[in-house]
Amino acid sequence: MATTQNIVNGIAINHKGSPWIVIGTQFVNPGKGMAFTKTKMRNLKTGQVLEETIKSGTDMELADVERKKCQFLYTDNSGFHFMDNDSYEQFSLDQDTIGENKKWLLDGTDCYALHIDGQPVSIQIPPKMQFTIKETVPGVKGDTAQGGSKEAVIETGTVIKVPLFIKEGEKVIVNTETGDYVSKA
Repeated sequence: MATTQNIVNGIAINHKGSPWIVIGTQFVNPGKGMAFTKTKMRNLKTGQVLEETIKSGTDMELADVERKKCQFLYTDNSGFHFMDNDSYEQFSLDQDTIGENKKWLLDGTDCYALHIDGQPVSIQIPPKMQFTIKETVPGVKGDTAQGGSKEAVIETGTVIKVPLFIKEGEKVIVNTETGDYVSKA
């Protein structure tokens, strides 16, 4: 059992008789009235996405999901292909199942596959990953008084915001849950 305090991105819960994975959370304390958590969940069996408001302190049943370490191999027209690190068996998931994680997947990325009844139904990628900057404009000295940011393209083709001092070819750490720059690698 878990409560709304334990609900974080990536946790699998039983809700309305089905296993769901939480893909977004926001704690809200309105000041007047009871606090609650807004959640965005994806059904692990059907792929349906649901937004739900849950009262603070509500008990949630954790889903019976097995996490297995795997590695992303490649993508093609039939889907995203992974390899189980223990059995070396390969499996694939479609683009709808991968969702926003596709922005962060590089060949060889280590991640976790979530299995229900022995079948892979979703993946979890690391919350922070390292990427190489492939394309960005040079920062001009004197552009801002403090800080500032610019757009940069990482090796997956995803566009992120980085500080002005970051140059092409540098490695950066990115928070994959928010898409935010964290630091130089």
